[in-house]
Amino acid sequence: MKIALYIAYQNKSSINCCKEIIDLISGDNQIIIDSKIKNEIDKSLINKLIFFDSNKKIESDIDFVFAIGGDGTILRSITYVKDSNIPILGVNTGRLGFLTSIQKENIHDAISHIKNKKFTVIDRTILKVSLGSSDDTFANYPFALNEITVQRKDTTSLLNISCEINDNYLTNYWSDGLIVSTPTGSTGYSLSNGGSIVSPESNVVLLNPIA
Repeated sequence: MKIALYIAYQNKSSINCCKEIIDLISGDNQIIIDSKIKNEIDKSLINKLIFFDSNKKIESDIDFVFAIGGDGTILRSITYVKDSNIPILGVNTGRLGFLTSIQKENIHDAISHIKNKKFTVIDRTILKVSLGSSDDTFANYPFALNEITVQRKDTTSLLNISCEINDNYLTNYWSDGLIVSTPTGSTGYSLSNGGSIVSPESNVVLLNPIA
């Protein structure tokens, strides 16, 4: 297999976990490492590894991306994987970790399951934002895994947000803003605003007005 190891933050716990994973899988697999941590890798291993730039397009022949860190790392890895359909395994080296699949202490078992093809790929809903042809703010990547939020700017007045679903009028929200959340994002900003927690596999979109 060809496996890419991605981290968002160069903290000691994530780097040590990367090294542990390299030791566990380098014999049977081709390992591609985030170039941000090249200087942290033992020189004896440098020639055995391939390094990638997470700001560029992912290689299409990668079998898995291991996102090592916390929920923030998972979210940042999405912008690297984009629409390639390459599965992401989240390894939690942080605190809570709603999105990460496994804890770093269980990495041995997880890799064993992957080798034996004893795993399930869970599809996640994403949102796409369009601001019209004259605004290219999100032209490079107009997708969101957690949520899209409409917020007021440079004003203290409430917003009047007209909401339609499939071109059918729903309501007008008089509020400070509106959070449009996926099931994945239900444990993020939407939850902080009093929203419901829903299963990641739920075929729903949450609308959560702010104040």
